[in-house]
This record gives sequence, C-alpha cells and structure tokens, in this order.
Amino acid sequence: MFNMKKSYEIIPYGRQSISEADIQSVVDVLRSDFLTQGPVVPAFEQALASYCHARHGIAVNSATSALHIACLAMGVGSGDWLWTSAITFVASANCCLYCGAQVDFVDIDPRTFNMCPIALENKLMQAQQLGKMPKVVVPVHMCGQPCDMAAIHALSVQYGFKIIEDASHAIGARYQQEPVGNCRYSDITVFSFHPVKIITTAEGGMAMTNDDALAKRMALFRSHGISYSPAEMQACPTYEIWNYQQFELGFNYRMTELQAALGLSQLNKLDEFVQCRNTIAAHYDQALKALPVKTPWQHPDAHSSFHLYPIQVEPSAAGKTQKEVYLALTKAGIKVNLHYIPVYRHPHYERMGYKPGYCPHAEHYFKSSISIPVYATMTSEQQNRVVEELRSALQ
Repeated sequence: MFNMKKSYEIIPYGRQSISEADIQSVVDVLRSDFLTQGPVVPAFEQALASYCHARHGIAVNSATSALHIACLAMGVGSGDWLWTSAITFVASANCCLYCGAQVDFVDIDPRTFNMCPIALENKLMQAQQLGKMPKVVVPVHMCGQPCDMAAIHALSVQYGFKIIEDASHAIGARYQQEPVGNCRYSDITVFSFHPVKIITTAEGGMAMTNDDALAKRMALFRSHGISYSPAEMQACPTYEIWNYQQFELGFNYRMTELQAALGLSQLNKLDEFVQCRNTIAAHYDQALKALPVKTPWQHPDAHSSFHLYPIQVEPSAAGKTQKEVYLALTKAGIKVNLHYIPVYRHPHYERMGYKPGYCPHAEHYFKSSISIPVYATMTSEQQNRVVEELRSALQ
C-alpha cells in the first residue's frame, strides 16, 4: 500500500521579481571597469532622489546601515534617547544602541499599526517632566502605510526632537499625495531593498535627506569616515601628498555597483510593483469579507505600498486562535509570517528591564496578526488558494 501525501505548491509571504533586464544590468557591470565605487551608485542615488523629490540619496549596504549612519549624522550618542514604534523590526531600535544611546518605545494606533501620535504626545509630556526627552523619534511606516507624519512633525516642532522615517516597507508609497522619501516632515527617510521589499538590490538601503550637512556626514560615515576632497585635507609636515584622510570613525557600509545596477533597473518598475500589490490587497479585502478576520485599514491620507498584508485573528470571532490558524496555513504550504514581536519583548530588550504589557496595543496586535502572502508576481490563482486555505483553517 502506497503512502499518499497531498502535494502543495509552496506560496511564500513575499518574494523578489527579477526580469531579464535586471539580470542584464548586473552583467553589464560585471563586464565594466568598476565593481565598487563607480558611476552606477551615484546614478541610483540621483534617480531615487528625483523619484522621491528629495535633495540627496545616500546608498548603503542595508537599511540597518542607513539607520545607523542617520543616527551618527545627527550626533546621537551616550546620554541621548531615541524613541521608535513598539511594532517594527529590531533594527529601528538597534541603530541607537550602536551609538551608545538609549531606546524607548511608543505604542501603536490599533487601526494603522503605526506609531500613534496621541500616545507619542502623552509620552512626550511625561518625559518633559522627567527630563528624559528624545533626541530622535523614528516612526515606522508599517506594512507600507505611511504614518501620520504631519502630526508627528508638529510634535517635533513643539518638543524639539529630530525625525528619521523608517520607510523600509514604504518605497513607492504616498502620503498626502506626495512620495514617501521627500522628507517634508522629517530630517531623514530610510528605505530597504531586501529581496522581499518592493524593489531589491539583493541587500541594500538608502537614506534620503534635504539637509546638505546631514548628507555629507552620512556619506562620510558610510565609507570609513574618509574624505577624498582636497579642500578638506589637513596639512601634515611628514607627508607632502595626501590622497585621502580619515576624519571620523566610520564604517564600510558602501553599496556595490552590482547592487546599484539591480536597484536602478528595478526602480523602472516601482510604480508597477506598487500597483500590483494594491490590486492584490483589494482582492483580499473583498474575498476576506465573509471570513471572521480583520483586514488592514487604510488611512485616507495614505497610499500604501503594501509590503505586508496582515490579517488579525480574534478567537472570540474566529473560533480559532492565531496559533491554530498559523499552523494550519503553514501545513498547507502557505508560508505566512509574524510581523512583529514587540521589540521590547525580545530577550535582549527584556534584560534592559522592559516588561510584558508596556505597549498594550502593540501586544494585542502581535497576538492576533498573521502576514499572508503578497508580492508583485502573485497570480490570482495563488491568491484564491490563500483565501481558500484560510477559510479551511478557520473551519
């Protein structure tokens, strides 16, 4: 007797979309004179800055590196505080720890999953009384939906903090009908080009800014703190000729020409990718209406890039727990994911003294959310299968 097992197509929660044109762009660089520090990285920076309506783009090897050099450029260091959303990838918080600063967390808006401006204002009033004001606040555009940046910026004017937008999920998104990354309401905006993001450079990131001084400092920190500018060289009696000098303790965070070529090619399809993701999200919105799950709410001022599509499973309505649904979908070949554990619930942050319940809305979101598959090349058949497997998991 044969042991018959049901065969499934594995559907990941996210994946890259690479065309022959993308591949050729990388091959062209491999055949060129420069694999690093050539003309393609500046071209990619200029193209994305133009797309975002920003003054500068500083390309690096990851969004984590971009967050780090953004903090360094702002002078974040020992004795300073950085606040970020409780629901985000750990890099949004780790970037300040790298600088020797301290981190704290703001609860989310339960509708958008983004940093809640009301919670932020309440926390600022308390911090002002305690003398523990943040130097920098890092709102995170969760799932690709922009935060309420006008409200957060207004608080920054009132309380005197700087803003780094963590837009790792949100390249191609729009806020108040303008592209995320224009830094209208922030000092720096950071993008990610990880393979599951909207466009990819395999690994990579970029920091956007309209501030010339911040752009110069970030460019310095990404490349060992070294300058090649003759105008900046300091005289030394030992040597008569200087090609470069190190002015800061920087890092090797540079993006390669190969990565930039892929990113530059992918940028041509950014709007198409975002539209595809919005179409998939609209399909889910309609198809999941009949199921006992909560679908993502969209703010009228925001046009999401839909990096993620999280549903929320409430046992009281669904009759199943988040874990039961997660395991059933995974067993059926639907590779769902959880985004994210509240940062302060990770062991590293619990050792700093953070306790369960610190941000109630964040914890409720974590206990109920499941990210179901969404990517630009996802077919209608794959979407329908996700819906049917979800329906089955809830029965």
